[in-house]
Amino acid sequence: MKYPSLILILIIIVGLVIIFYAVNYNKIVIYKIKIEKAEGDIDEALRQKYDTIARLNVLIKKVVTKKDYLKEYIDLKEKRLTNYDLDRKLTEAVTTILEVKNDYSELDTKEFNKELKTINKINEELTASKNYFNKNTSELNVLIRKFPTNMIAKIHHYTIKPFFDGKNMQDAVLDDFKL
Repeated sequence: MKYPSLILILIIIVGLVIIFYAVNYNKIVIYKIKIEKAEGDIDEALRQKYDTIARLNVLIKKVVTKKDYLKEYIDLKEKRLTNYDLDRKLTEAVTTILEVKNDYSELDTKEFNKELKTINKINEELTASKNYFNKNTSELNVLIRKFPTNMIAKIHHYTIKPFFDGKNMQDAVLDDFKL
């Protein structure tokens, strides 16, 4: 009589451990999936932003023939940049576009302004996606650091994920927030 109840207790304990493991593993996987979705959204928005800048470049070249203001930004496609670096460069390109527009009133057309509105819409989507990415990265990193989910993360070789800007808050670099 003693052994069947001992076996039953062991089965219950093992079952609870398995359920606990599965629930916590699934939490980690859910955050990984959310982060991957946000990365995909960021990739798509950056491609759209690049394409819109390329269209604006064509419009600028029709008016300004002496200088190619956006050449270095159009050539970004050839370079291997992180999404963060690409985002920064594309933001610089938009600033250049706005400066050129201010210098050449001929660019104040319906088509040009429509493309600028597209850029603004893409920037809003990018901001939302980056915030979503960073929020879920933060949640995932908490799970990876916190006991007992840190043991599950180690078993599956999950490591701390950097935020969108690539900063590692766990390293010894003190000037992560320099602009």
